[in-house]
Amino acid sequence: MNLETNSIGLLKKPSETTVVVAMSGGVDSSTVAGIMKKEGYKVIGITLKLYNDGKEVSASKQCCSGQDIMDAKRVAHRLGIEHKILYYQDKFKQGVIDNFVESYLKGETPIPCVQCNQTVKFKDLFEFSKDLNADALVTGHYVKSFTRNNQTNMYRALDTNRDQSYFLFNTTREQLNFLRFPLGGMLKDKTREIAKNLNLNVADKPDSQDICFVPNGDYASVIEKFKPDSFKKGNIKDLNGKVLGVHDGIINFTIGQRKGIKIANKEPLYVIKIDPDKHEIIVGEKIHLAKNKINLHKLNLLDNKNVFLDKIKVKVRSTGKLLDAKVNLTNSENAEVILDNPEYGISPGQACVFYKTDETGEKCLGGGWIN
Repeated sequence: MNLETNSIGLLKKPSETTVVVAMSGGVDSSTVAGIMKKEGYKVIGITLKLYNDGKEVSASKQCCSGQDIMDAKRVAHRLGIEHKILYYQDKFKQGVIDNFVESYLKGETPIPCVQCNQTVKFKDLFEFSKDLNADALVTGHYVKSFTRNNQTNMYRALDTNRDQSYFLFNTTREQLNFLRFPLGGMLKDKTREIAKNLNLNVADKPDSQDICFVPNGDYASVIEKFKPDSFKKGNIKDLNGKVLGVHDGIINFTIGQRKGIKIANKEPLYVIKIDPDKHEIIVGEKIHLAKNKINLHKLNLLDNKNVFLDKIKVKVRSTGKLLDAKVNLTNSENAEVILDNPEYGISPGQACVFYKTDETGEKCLGGGWIN
């Protein structure tokens, strides 16, 4: 009997295919669980408890809060699927929160969502799904994925404004081959329409906006909680070394920042550099933010090295546009990126993600961390 490839690219009947769906309690992951159930797959919903949230956190627009866990449980009950909660607070603290705090103390601008995907979601949850003998781990991320000959490649989503491939650049090849992203080819309105048709309680739930462990976007309070001695005063200097003022801590600043410097000048001043060793902030005019060369470390490549012989496109911030560039691979860990045109406000701690267009779409080739 010849089997046809099912909707997630496997040569198995849906009824004989077990999928784990990462259910955050939001509309996207809930809809994915509903789609998988409706298509006849064996669905196990998994919700992660990642941090101990207080009342002020639960009320804000964040993911993975106590309310989200209850919402995920209700969705699972409505769909008639098995649901498990994994308590990963310690893993999340070590893999994400500690990294977030230390990164800010080094004068960087961290991206905790990448660290979360890299650690607890696509490492620990990946391994847990394997232990359950699941055939795939399915999430509500807005990225396209295509599986051919047991290899899955990742592409930017149909809705480029919601595309989340930037946050998934550090996914390993093994993980990517096991992951599936059903929402990459649809718009958000369609997702909500499906949720309403499935009569899910989260169909009209607002999207999460804040970093999950940062109440109301106040990241300084999180750093103060874990590193209370981090608010060390220091000098604000210009590019010639002249002291212009004093700040209350480098964690209050990021590269490219304009507001909050509180120094009068004929032209607007921006944060050009952060020196964590001297606790100094270096400021200058916008032109001094321009860069056309970026050094990367801790590369993660999802394609062969030959693809980098030609020019590609890169993204240097999650909300940024695709930039034309040439990537010179120094070795397996490091690279130098030369931009065709200068870009402003490139910050250490952010990611530079690689893309190349082929017959299927804008393929994610991996990326690296900006020095």
